Amino acid sequence: LIMDLMDKLTHIFRKGLSNSFYPVPQQAIGVGSAFEGWSPHGQDTVYHVLVPLSPPPGHVFHLELDTAGTLQRNCCVRVELLCTCTRKQLREGMLCFLHHSEEELRRQDPSLLHTLCTGAYLDVKKTVRWFYRFIRVAWLLLPQSCRWRLSYQPSSRSCKFQMSKGRASFIVEMIFGVRQGDSDIFVGSQPTEAGIPSTTWIETYAVAEAKFFRHISRQAPQDSWHCKCLQLLARFLMNVGFSRYVLKTVVMHLLNSLPLTEWHKRNFQQRLIDILKYLHFSLERKQLHHFVIGNERLPMEISLPSSFRVAERPNLFQHLASSPDAHRKAVQEYFFLL
Repeated sequence: LIMDLMDKLTHIFRKGLSNSFYPVPQQAIGVGSAFEGWSPHGQDTVYHVLVPLSPPPGHVFHLELDTAGTLQRNCCVRVELLCTCTRKQLREGMLCFLHHSEEELRRQDPSLLHTLCTGAYLDVKKTVRWFYRFIRVAWLLLPQSCRWRLSYQPSSRSCKFQMSKGRASFIVEMIFGVRQGDSDIFVGSQPTEAGIPSTTWIETYAVAEAKFFRHISRQAPQDSWHCKCLQLLARFLMNVGFSRYVLKTVVMHLLNSLPLTEWHKRNFQQRLIDILKYLHFSLERKQLHHFVIGNERLPMEISLPSSFRVAERPNLFQHLASSPDAHRKAVQEYFFLL
């Protein structure tokens, strides 16, 4: 239902705004626990979708990554105009933004630089507000609008809305992203700490991780309980300080090292023990490697930038190594979970 809704929204966008110069949304990608098969929330599940954005005709995106950080690097998406004077593949009648006068350019819609950018950079908040306005109009054209009620949730860096019909209800959160080359790594608009500039996009590995779970589901026996292990432990984490991402990282490492035939229902208890042991061992060493960056054993069907597989593996527990108080608290939370 959700992916069908996303496809229809994309189709309406391309028809309704085909002559404008807004970013072009591509096919949405389901990411996160709900699409990976281990959401712990039941009825309160939030379905996250990442909507890749491509530059409109006459524009190009350049990613300026902050190389100072190693985990979830910040990025700015610089927008440049391209000369379209000799590009026959562009839409008929389009004027070149670089080589036509301002008076001539008034005959066509303004460039992206004059709509959703701050300076030369694509603005997250402007992009989200623009898409919210578009959804309000497009929703009325969708067949789902006759059966479902749509209500919008406040969010400045994503499009978040609730769909309800009778007692059925779920939340969809749309994150916008720009792909790094041809890889499965994006810079995204996902919500982050307060005070971050609206021109800052955050590197996200959600698509690569979702592809890994799909790869495992295809390779594993039909009666595999790997998602049930993760789902059960994630329910317990609701009252513990560990993030679900830490738990997910542990399980992904084990899925990549243990034979998939060892995740059968009869092995359920042993796999739970293995997950907790791995977490405890990581806490003792104050080291938990990132699963995507620097992982040479990642399935080759997951496309990564050339530097990723051989990069130094970031430590998700680096903050524990530098703060004895944080480490002590994490150990206490582990035993509470245990």
